[in-house]
Amino acid sequence: MNLANKLTIFRIILVPLMVIVPFLGLNNEYLGIPLQYLIIDFIFIVASITDKLDGYIARSRNQVTTFGKFLDPLADKILVLSALVILVEYGKIPSWIPIIVLAREFIVSGYRLIAVEKGGKVVAASVWGKLKTVTQMIGIIFAFLDKFNFGEFIFRVSTQAEAQINSASIYMTTGQYVINIITTIILTLSVIATIFSGINYLKDGKDLFKD
Repeated sequence: MNLANKLTIFRIILVPLMVIVPFLGLNNEYLGIPLQYLIIDFIFIVASITDKLDGYIARSRNQVTTFGKFLDPLADKILVLSALVILVEYGKIPSWIPIIVLAREFIVSGYRLIAVEKGGKVVAASVWGKLKTVTQMIGIIFAFLDKFNFGEFIFRVSTQAEAQINSASIYMTTGQYVINIITTIILTLSVIATIFSGINYLKDGKDLFKD
């Protein structure tokens, strides 16, 4: 087994470590962010780096294998969906985000099965597909660093007193406000890119569905 495939397997091994962290009872905070969020985020960042690294190594050393072609995209999906589910469990993002991502992956996987069966070529990753991957990774990283939940910047008030008067309002510092906006925008972009990349697959492969 070459180095690129070992890195891919290592990325999959990191997923159970992320899942275990919430059960460790780490209630301390660092810079106002729960320690368990930071640990999960660190593991996710390391896993994301191996995603770029294994592909580079495989191509630069001419070590592209069938096993790697199968496992690498699978490892990416497991990593991203696991992180999104953890964020839903924490209540930091709405459930419709991973639902759309999962639906897209089922559609694309079904398309690929039909393409193999009919001997058709697999559609290469489009700009939307690349944008989906980048925004998902960045959005997840910011979501774990964000003290607040998806879209809560909408209810921001300038003082804690205002927040106490109106329980629906939320007091955020300027830094927290900016991070929440960035997180919300990037995750929203990732959903849009996910939808359009799925449509792109179906559009470019529509001939496969003709009997």
